[in-house]
Amino acid sequence: MTGGQTGTAAPLEFRNVSKRYPNAETAAIDSLSFTVPAGEVCVLVGPSGCGKTTAMRLVNRMIDLTSGDILIDDKTINGRSTTDLRREIGYVIQHVGLFPHLTIAKNISVVPKLLGWDRKRMNDRAHELLDLIGLPQEMGSRYPSQLSGGQRQRVGVARALAADPPLMLMDEPFGAIDPISRERLQNEFLRLQREIRKTIVFVTHDIDEAIKMGDRIAILREGGQLVQYDTPHHILANPIDDFVARFVGADRGLKRLALTRIDEIRLEDASVARGAGESSTVRSTATLRDALSVMMSDSMRPLLVVDDNGNPTGSVTIELINEALRRDRADERTASSS
Repeated sequence: MTGGQTGTAAPLEFRNVSKRYPNAETAAIDSLSFTVPAGEVCVLVGPSGCGKTTAMRLVNRMIDLTSGDILIDDKTINGRSTTDLRREIGYVIQHVGLFPHLTIAKNISVVPKLLGWDRKRMNDRAHELLDLIGLPQEMGSRYPSQLSGGQRQRVGVARALAADPPLMLMDEPFGAIDPISRERLQNEFLRLQREIRKTIVFVTHDIDEAIKMGDRIAILREGGQLVQYDTPHHILANPIDDFVARFVGADRGLKRLALTRIDEIRLEDASVARGAGESSTVRSTATLRDALSVMMSDSMRPLLVVDDNGNPTGSVTIELINEALRRDRADERTASSS
């Protein structure tokens, strides 16, 4: 591909970036600096008007920055052809934007066709991506109107991945989906990211989604100022000021439970849940927050943990969840004193 690297993830750096519109009283983005390591998901989050979407759109030069620089794989975006730049960046938006007159396979192949790929290579890539996003091959011959909203959103992700870009931009990609489909798509995307390890800038207004999806979170306030940039765990354990503390919410302890999967902790034997009577079950890939939610609707009884095939792997109890919270509080005190 002309002028860039594909097939791998690339680091992204905002270097003292500002964006000011003519006649505006305040900057949309003000001296924004942070680095996203290759292969990580950075979530931009903050209240309305904080500039998170503006910051993302500066990356592919949908709008031009006023000052500063943005580097992809240590190369500036300034002076580059916008056409070449955008072909090297995957872009997923809330309402997908599929071409209604093209089949799903042809929608996926839009960028590869612009890059001059031959028909066999485009078809092979489309079929590969349908498998990757969990859609049957026969859907390649359908049109967008024949798919559900969640399926169209998956196709949007596949289209963004088609040319194997080193960087992806995702602008509230699951915001227009119903809550059940949204959670399913989030989980599916996290599974996909574990396989492809792309560098991703992900915009959302939802702090719970940011905590779930991000390796790192950039919290912005109005005027495009970066308040805190860190891992979800460290932000929840040590909000830098009252603004961040209020934004992440008073239930920070519960939110921290969402960062730990059940299969990441020591479990009791499966007999503990079975001995409690007709116990509810929870998948080993669920979070401790998910487990607590199920417990609260089931008299706080131990839950039987099962794997993806439904085989029991142990029991999770309220004592184990309390233990995880105590460890988090201890980590918080240690971090605060260091």
